[in-house]
Amino acid sequence: MTNGIILKTKEFVQSKLKTAEAGHDWFHVERVWKNARLILENETANIMVVELAALLHDIADSKFHDGDEELGPRITRSFLSSLHLEETTIAHVCNIIKNMSFKASLGKIEFWSKELEIVQDADRLDAIGAIGIARAFNYGGYKNRSMYDPAIKPKENQSKEEYKNTTAPTINHFYEKLLLLKDKMNTETGKRLAESRHQYMLDFLHQFFNEWEGKQ
Repeated sequence: MTNGIILKTKEFVQSKLKTAEAGHDWFHVERVWKNARLILENETANIMVVELAALLHDIADSKFHDGDEELGPRITRSFLSSLHLEETTIAHVCNIIKNMSFKASLGKIEFWSKELEIVQDADRLDAIGAIGIARAFNYGGYKNRSMYDPAIKPKENQSKEEYKNTTAPTINHFYEKLLLLKDKMNTETGKRLAESRHQYMLDFLHQFFNEWEGKQ
């Protein structure tokens, strides 16, 4: 039964995200799902809740839906209800989706669970390293943002609203979010995997600025 529910969820997400921006499409979800299952190998948690939340976490990302942070949980609840899952499972998955994002962490945290920790780490791992760099610049291009502007400095300690409304160059995003994620990992597996991906971003930035300045 569990495998059938996961398969139906996978098919639902693939269908819903077939025209999504490349950094938040099915392949992003699939990578997060794989990361979550990898982390689960060393954690004790509700496997179905973790897999469902990983698959559904970006079903309606608010930044592509006029800032509506309730749309994703609403779609999730409607879909999972159609599968006749228990209310405790549905509520848990919806709470993870509401509270797992970096943006959510800048506001008041109202829910926490081991399952959320796992899915959050899985998602954050896909935001750093080589894939994270590719996703950052893809989204920057999607929003027609400059790659870098020396006159626009990164803003540290942003509020949730400042983060949501930023139009800063893509390089600023490294300092405002991506380089902060390593120290925000919850699980030992997440922390271990984040180390090398974090270093990859530092190496990239070193090379980027050298090339920007016309250095070797």
